[in-house]
Amino acid sequence: MQLVVDANVLFSALITDGFTAELLFEGELKLYTAEFIIDEFLKYKDEILKKSKRSPESFNGFMHTLQQIITVIPQEEYDVFFEKARDVSPDKRDAAYFALALKLNCAIWSNDKLLKDQEAVKVFSTSEVAQLV
Repeated sequence: MQLVVDANVLFSALITDGFTAELLFEGELKLYTAEFIIDEFLKYKDEILKKSKRSPESFNGFMHTLQQIITVIPQEEYDVFFEKARDVSPDKRDAAYFALALKLNCAIWSNDKLLKDQEAVKVFSTSEVAQLV
């Protein structure tokens, strides 16, 4: 199953090494994300380290592992879908996820309930993804 995974799911996996992190490594999932995610992780690295109690080495190792299991798609590859994505996305800050999902013709993995308030792209929560695999 192909899914575009949002930053909140990834932050959750990084901060709490639990169910979400395990699900990320489920072999049946082919995960994609927008390229700005890497910048987001680096921007909030200190906060993540504090909340997760991870060492910088552990953080770097987890980031490396994520980059091996999640395909990061450059924005220019889905730019053409941004106009429609802005119209569809209930939260304009999440338009990149919608643009990428429209390009790939797949669903989004997000725990943001607001994103379900549209009909163009299917949005699955972590518990719904777990039921599908």
